Amino acid sequence: MNKTTTIKDTREIVKAWKAQGLSVGFVPTMGFLHEGHESLIRRSASENDRTVVSIFVNPMQFGPTEDLDSYPRDMQRDLLTCRDSGADLVFNPEVPELYPPDFCTFTDMTILTEELCGKSRPNHFRGVCTVVSKLFNIVTPHRAYFGQKDAQQLAVIRRMVRDLNIDIEIVGCDIVREEDGLAKSSRNSYLNVEERKAALVLSRALKEGHSLLLAGEKHSATVIAAIRKVIEGEPLASIDYVEIVDRDSIRKKSTVSGAVLVAVAVFIGKTRLIDNFVFLAE
Repeated sequence: MNKTTTIKDTREIVKAWKAQGLSVGFVPTMGFLHEGHESLIRRSASENDRTVVSIFVNPMQFGPTEDLDSYPRDMQRDLLTCRDSGADLVFNPEVPELYPPDFCTFTDMTILTEELCGKSRPNHFRGVCTVVSKLFNIVTPHRAYFGQKDAQQLAVIRRMVRDLNIDIEIVGCDIVREEDGLAKSSRNSYLNVEERKAALVLSRALKEGHSLLLAGEKHSATVIAAIRKVIEGEPLASIDYVEIVDRDSIRKKSTVSGAVLVAVAVFIGKTRLIDNFVFLAE
């Protein structure tokens, strides 16, 4: 497995692969890799001749009061994880490599970014779209892999690729969970023992909502109220949002129909966690 830090070296390696007729998969990450990332890398390695993983903590998608400086990092462990999961190249640039001092061009989006995390984290998706579009232009993969846990991000990337005619297949992959149901996340490392136990309220609340939908409930407000009631029963939990939206447009749905995304964002102590599920209504 190779590791690069420059755009030039990364492009040269990928161009050599493509000259041999090899397919290229890509997994963009911010590092501190866990089993969810491993599943993306392994899937890419199984579906492509070569796999590139980027490790870059993108400052543009953090707000001024968010956890950029304290975001967990462990490059040596990440490199071992990439190697063992089947990656062929790790691209690990420094900030000036992607954002030189005179950088002034951005990729932005409306509509899909106005609800959920986009509402509570202004400019977050501007940062996501900008860095992902840059990485796509550098790596030029045939396929790129994203986790369903960041469901709004997945929808945003799919729309960006469609709207900007980027010739990349976007592959969404299932949420990977701990045995007790907690969705894998790099931010889980922030939780102390008590908070880790409290964090199970997210998956427990979503199961309550899923049960209502399976029973035929069609009113979003009823399902949302049931989910909120479960979360509000946990003293360490503070709700950012509980919403039901169209899976693809991320518009709120008052009545459950078609493919809907049921999504929550909850603070457990000071740590903000997200979780979701997709429901296909008749």
